[in-house]
Amino acid sequence: MKYRTRIIEKKVIELFGHFPVVAVLGVRQVGKTTLVEHLPIPGLKSVVFDPVQDVMGARSDPDLFLQNQPRPLFLDEIQFAPELLPAIKREVDRKRKAGLFIISGSQNLMVHKQVAESLAGRVAIVHLLPMSWCELSAVSPVPGLLERLVFEGPEFFRRKQPPSGQPPGIFRAMWRGGMPGTLDLPDHLLHDFFSSYFQSYVERDVRTSAAVSSLQQFGRLFGLLAALTSGQTNHNKLGRELGIDRKTAKAWVEIAISTFQWFELPAYSRNPVKRVASKPKGYISDTGMACYLQRLGSADALAASPLAGAMFETYVVLEIMKRSAAWPVRPGMFHFRTHVGAEIDLVLELNGVLHPVEAKLTTNPRRRDCRAFDSFRAVFPEARVGLGFVVCCCEQPFFLRPDTVA
Repeated sequence: MKYRTRIIEKKVIELFGHFPVVAVLGVRQVGKTTLVEHLPIPGLKSVVFDPVQDVMGARSDPDLFLQNQPRPLFLDEIQFAPELLPAIKREVDRKRKAGLFIISGSQNLMVHKQVAESLAGRVAIVHLLPMSWCELSAVSPVPGLLERLVFEGPEFFRRKQPPSGQPPGIFRAMWRGGMPGTLDLPDHLLHDFFSSYFQSYVERDVRTSAAVSSLQQFGRLFGLLAALTSGQTNHNKLGRELGIDRKTAKAWVEIAISTFQWFELPAYSRNPVKRVASKPKGYISDTGMACYLQRLGSADALAASPLAGAMFETYVVLEIMKRSAAWPVRPGMFHFRTHVGAEIDLVLELNGVLHPVEAKLTTNPRRRDCRAFDSFRAVFPEARVGLGFVVCCCEQPFFLRPDTVA
């Protein structure tokens, strides 16, 4: 498989030149190892850890292990050797120099108290998501349309824009998803890939959790999450569907979050406001996985599914997350919903300015698609609200109204 440049690559290199430790985190098989091994870092040695074997005694004697390894050092899947982290901390504190370690993991290391204390202030964290459209298409990762609109505003329309390439058919892009392992697979083998992937995820990442008493039930929960992507997370409802209590459902969702398979956006609120719904919205990390879990066997099946709109919103939010990961400052990401039904899919907060974003699976956006933007401004009259965006399938960007671009 030919290597595809990742958007985040340049940032990882830059961070490694200024931090003693860089952590590359993300779901299993998302390309963390491949990314790091393609970085132009002279002499970088790799060690891959295993959940069963104590590789080179790293768990039993972490200090001795580190003494016998060169620098710089890439420690892959370090969640299987967490005993190394205090030893890494001691070396970092002693040497006080950049470019010592790159670590990777398919679990959120910072949720563990010991790990958080060991790495706090010493590590730069990069989250690697499944591949974006430009990565899959091998298109040079120039600043994207949304990025330019956020930073340039209306000035964008006064400049001659270079062609950015035509995206693939949207339903096929959503149906295949962005996992690197699917790049060279024909469509008819995607089901086999995701079946194997999901089994490996449950067996390797979930089985070790004491909170999961039934792997079969956890698999059912994950299927429910896929059906609920881009909706508000309701632990009570999940528990009722599975015959488990709310506390257990919440703990299992947190496992999906800590392994980067699921993420949540909080509701936007400057202060606790009763008019604003406070439940987070949840998203699966790859639309291809969601389609597999919902047994959607083709792009045409997805196009005809009632889940198409939710999948499109998920796809849009994921693309924005992937592109913004390389920005100098990552924007805050929220959702907005009032108890009377006004709803905005995504609110970006950057440099003190808020940008409402709606995802609409249409080639013909209308002014009514951004009506909730007015409700948002009414709830937060003192906020600085910049350009709003209706992300859709139109061929060229244009103003829906003076404060909103489609």
